[in-house]
Amino acid sequence: MYKYSEKDKKILKKRTSEFKYQVERRLNGDLTEDEFKPLRLMNGLYLQLHAYMLRVAIPYGELSYLQLKKLAEISKKFDRGYGHFTTRQNIQFNWPKLTDVPKILEELASVEMHAIQTSGNCIRNISCDHLAGINNEEVEDPRPWCEIIRQWSTFHPEFSFLPRKFKIAVTASKKDRAAIEVHDIGLRLVKKNSRIGFEVYVGGGQGRSPFIAKKIKDFLDKKDLLNYLEAILSVYNELGRRDNIYKARIKILVNELGEEKIRSMIEDKYKNFADKKLELSENKVKEIYNFFKLPITHAKNSIIPKVDNVEFKQWVKQNVINHKIKGYSVVMISLKPTGKPPGDMNANQMNELSQLSYDYSFGEIRVTHEQNVLLPHVENKKIYNLWLKLKKVGLSAPNIGLISDIICCPGMDYCALATARSIPISQKISQSFSNYNEQKNIGGLKIKISGCINACGHHHVGNIGILGLDKNGEESYQITLGGSATENASIGEIVGPSFPESELMGALNTILKTYKKYRISEDEDFLKVFNRIGISEFKKDLYDNPQ
Repeated sequence: MYKYSEKDKKILKKRTSEFKYQVERRLNGDLTEDEFKPLRLMNGLYLQLHAYMLRVAIPYGELSYLQLKKLAEISKKFDRGYGHFTTRQNIQFNWPKLTDVPKILEELASVEMHAIQTSGNCIRNISCDHLAGINNEEVEDPRPWCEIIRQWSTFHPEFSFLPRKFKIAVTASKKDRAAIEVHDIGLRLVKKNSRIGFEVYVGGGQGRSPFIAKKIKDFLDKKDLLNYLEAILSVYNELGRRDNIYKARIKILVNELGEEKIRSMIEDKYKNFADKKLELSENKVKEIYNFFKLPITHAKNSIIPKVDNVEFKQWVKQNVINHKIKGYSVVMISLKPTGKPPGDMNANQMNELSQLSYDYSFGEIRVTHEQNVLLPHVENKKIYNLWLKLKKVGLSAPNIGLISDIICCPGMDYCALATARSIPISQKISQSFSNYNEQKNIGGLKIKISGCINACGHHHVGNIGILGLDKNGEESYQITLGGSATENASIGEIVGPSFPESELMGALNTILKTYKKYRISEDEDFLKVFNRIGISEFKKDLYDNPQ
């Protein structure tokens, strides 16, 4: 992973010192909340329903064991002993005191971490395929390009106050594990005529107006990446709406202007940048690549132990993935145990995982955009012992990709924008489907829950999406079906009128019965069935013939 230079450290120290002074002025009354708001947002600090929330950047989801250990320490010292991993591969602390935030930022800086680019109308934390560099499908490791984009965007003077927040995701595989088509910009590394470059997607997003991104360029030379990104952001910065927060995202601009018009405008802008200093040299790219060399130098004749333990076998089947180097595996660690808020990890678990990453995975941990974590380089013969230790601290749920592996926003329990609770709904679902064999029988299924139309829980792209609404002062839940954030991205269709909380689990069970009724085999997952039969049969069973 990238290591800070002395220049990086000096910049971060200065930024931390500046914010400490700004907090002091706010506490002394020299700054009003309105004056303080843009300053705190530039440092990842939100004012939520009950308290401040600090969102800490984890660039492209990579953590060292020392960083995770520090996060555990911060959660115990300054918060309530846990952290919440987000869909941008970041971590949030939900209960810090304003007086403590400068101290937290100082602690973060000591392990090369910060809260910059985690809030405000800027280019947010760059997200990436969580299997980057360790799977056989990709044409090239995309993480160095995430780092290049991060360095370019972090203090970009033109793009610090965009019309709205801006999100970029990068992958290098045909299989999309980074949800690039629901980002403002999605980048996929591809190989064409023995050259490697980028497919460029623009205008994806969720919220009140969900859109799948348009592919505006089939092949962009790697050296021109920053010039092209600069062109896209410049067009957006000039034309993006600043008078209406709901129409300020680039997805609205792309939709209103049309694919051909936006492509033409970006290309014209790009031509003006093409010969400028943003062209990347081979030496600069090589320098960044050197930070991302795999710690494994050779394959080992190592196999996963054959242990007569049903739980272990289930966990291996569901949570262990082949590594590109034979003899090693990727170990997925679910943060969705039965009845717990999705994405949460307590301080004890963080400390334990920090040590386990050091002992078993070269000190590296990764965060996924689906609110789980993983150890990327585990030798096969050590996997059973690792599982035993994960089991002791409640990190061995065998449910990756199954119905209880739910994405969920904080909802009305924390967020001032929420119109309904989301965490209790996810807990009910995971409790109802806690049995592994039942989950396995249902098959691959992604449920995503948002507590309001802002869609922080990505409900639009859930195979089953659940949106919390306020209906005459009562919580109500709208269901969408058929969404996907993969390489075949799609926005879910609204199935019909919303359900009160008391009827939601019944509705979900009806949807699952309909799916099982029409699937051809147990290998046909929910999305395949939905795409084959459409929404009408689900509507009939939900509203006309309730089961």
